Amino acid sequence: MDDERQPVIVDFPLRGEWAAPHTPGHQVPSHGLDMLGQTYAYDLMQIDWARPKGYKFFRKSMLGYLLVGVRLTQCFGWRAPIYAPFDADIIEAEDGVGERDPVHFVRDIAVVLKHAFFFRKKIESNRDLKPVLGNYIILRHGDIYSMMAHIHSGSFKVSAGDRVRAGQQLAEVGHAGNSTAPHLHFQLMDRQELMTAKGLPCAFRSYEILENGKWQKVHNGIPDRRDRIRVI
Repeated sequence: MDDERQPVIVDFPLRGEWAAPHTPGHQVPSHGLDMLGQTYAYDLMQIDWARPKGYKFFRKSMLGYLLVGVRLTQCFGWRAPIYAPFDADIIEAEDGVGERDPVHFVRDIAVVLKHAFFFRKKIESNRDLKPVLGNYIILRHGDIYSMMAHIHSGSFKVSAGDRVRAGQQLAEVGHAGNSTAPHLHFQLMDRQELMTAKGLPCAFRSYEILENGKWQKVHNGIPDRRDRIRVI
């Protein structure tokens, strides 16, 4: 990550093995734009590590995915628990957006392209961002805010106004909103209002990566997009 600001250190919000196809460890802005406070955002997903190059996220064959799609129950990471990255107050907890099932390459890409085409116009004229974010949570710790998006509908274990501790389960990974596969969108920002928020650099307190067949500890790290991440 090429940025002079020191990253905020937080706990990794998931458990198990994960990949970060979008990460500030690869480029900034990590998603290609700064809007909605996502300059340093992460996308975290589970994949088939026997085929890591293409980020294969399902158990079915690639041909089956391309032709008819795959059910969410066949996708790695779907409904995995999401945990609070720090002690925080829940500022927003927006549920109610359904998930597209099955996950289908053509349909989901069409949804993403549609949102990309109308993205700037939409956020200028309509503050309802749920079609893009899906179900989401915003947390506050002092003057630092965290947003988690694309959450599984009906999985929320917290509500706005709740106080949570680091490591407390908040919800489950989903496929709602602007999503092509079940994943968690995670970012830090300087305010609650997404329309004007500025992204904050973020690093994770402790995790492991697989290097030369061995798990190596990483402290206060920023994963690269090809890292095989593990948190127990």
